[in-house]
Amino acid sequence: MANNYDIVIVGGGPAGLTAAIYARRADKSALVLEKSGFGGQIAWSPRVANYPGFASISGAELSDRMLSQALELGAEADLSEVTGLEPHDGGFIVHTSDGDYGAGAVVLATGARHRKLGVAREDELAGSGVCYCATCDGAFYAGRDVAVAGGGDAALQDALLLSNSCNLVYIIHRRETFRAEAANVDALAARGNIRRVMNARVVGLLGEGELSGVAVEDAASGERREIAVDGLFVAVGHESDNAPFAALAELDGAGWFASGEDCRTATPGLFVAGDCRAKAVRQLTTAAGDGAAAAVAACRWLDSRR
Repeated sequence: MANNYDIVIVGGGPAGLTAAIYARRADKSALVLEKSGFGGQIAWSPRVANYPGFASISGAELSDRMLSQALELGAEADLSEVTGLEPHDGGFIVHTSDGDYGAGAVVLATGARHRKLGVAREDELAGSGVCYCATCDGAFYAGRDVAVAGGGDAALQDALLLSNSCNLVYIIHRRETFRAEAANVDALAARGNIRRVMNARVVGLLGEGELSGVAVEDAASGERREIAVDGLFVAVGHESDNAPFAALAELDGAGWFASGEDCRTATPGLFVAGDCRAKAVRQLTTAAGDGAAAAVAACRWLDSRR
């Protein structure tokens, strides 16, 4: 086994990095393991304006600051994919693609990924007109025309939020009716600057370098047309990466960790934090709050065993 740590944190987004900061402030050795890039989803946001203390900062810079703070406090970080976790000798063995680590306690901060539309150039235009968080990025499109793809409550709430500041909001849904609460559907109908594009799906993205429009296809006739917009907000749900840990941390029916605000699981010494947890609000601030709660709980659990 490569090394032993008081706390191993799986995931290097805001929840995981906050957990590392709190672990080190409690004088616990901490390792953050991240499989792709530190900062999580927020690192893709061109500008963050809803995090306390920063009127405006890029997601990449905020992510760098969080990582730097954790490292300066003495946490370690490594780019490595965690493939499994098993209890061992009162703690855990964390299996990764690069070897195994020992941990007294583990914080799972595996995050959530936005479900994508799966159309060509979606990744290329992410952050350049294609967005996944209206709360985070909607203000940047004030006075402009935008579209929302989706038909559930999240999509309708995004459209309502955007309609407060945008010129026109198109909501594009593949069915004839929305899969949302009646209150949201009624509120949508009352907004004069929201246009419904029903029984249709986005099949193409227009523009070079920056999004300039979307191509939509009618589900019944197959007819295609183009809609000029500066922003496309994708709201077709989230997906988790929690399956590898299901044997130790209970999942709900949608695949999220079924843990409350205390961030504890049924396995002693195992905690969860951030967007991977079953929760009503998934935001940068709530992820950081979870990271703090999970790390404090993990430290107290370790101390109780001395």
